[in-house]
Amino acid sequence: MAKLVMAFGTFDFIHLGHVELFKQAKALGDKLIVVVARDSNVKRIKGKKPFFSQQERLALVNSLKPVDLAVLGDNLNFFTAVKMYKPAVIVLGYDQKVLFESYIRKKLDEFSLQKTKIVRLKPFKHSKHKSKRLKKFYKL
Repeated sequence: MAKLVMAFGTFDFIHLGHVELFKQAKALGDKLIVVVARDSNVKRIKGKKPFFSQQERLALVNSLKPVDLAVLGDNLNFFTAVKMYKPAVIVLGYDQKVLFESYIRKKLDEFSLQKTKIVRLKPFKHSKHKSKRLKKFYKL
């Protein structure tokens, strides 16, 4: 059985930091599933809508070589995709602070996914390859 790795994010402006995140994630297993945040969740969490629609972001992430499958996240529950795919590894970006590892671990235990590992990935030249910095540079 393939070892599934799962990553989550908005991925509004794909840049080399995202590509490196996908490469690091894919190296932890056989298949990489990326859950792309829905527009409504991005607005709720970040306070504004993403520049690109969820369908545009989904298509872009699906086109990247390290990604085996990109899916839209649930409207209400971050863990719907986790329960459906039962990944062996959940990866978090170095700067993802919305969900803390202890909370994720608690939810994984509730779903009988005690063996699922949580891995926080390393940054890739975050002084340049970070969405917030790129948006500021381009005045978006």
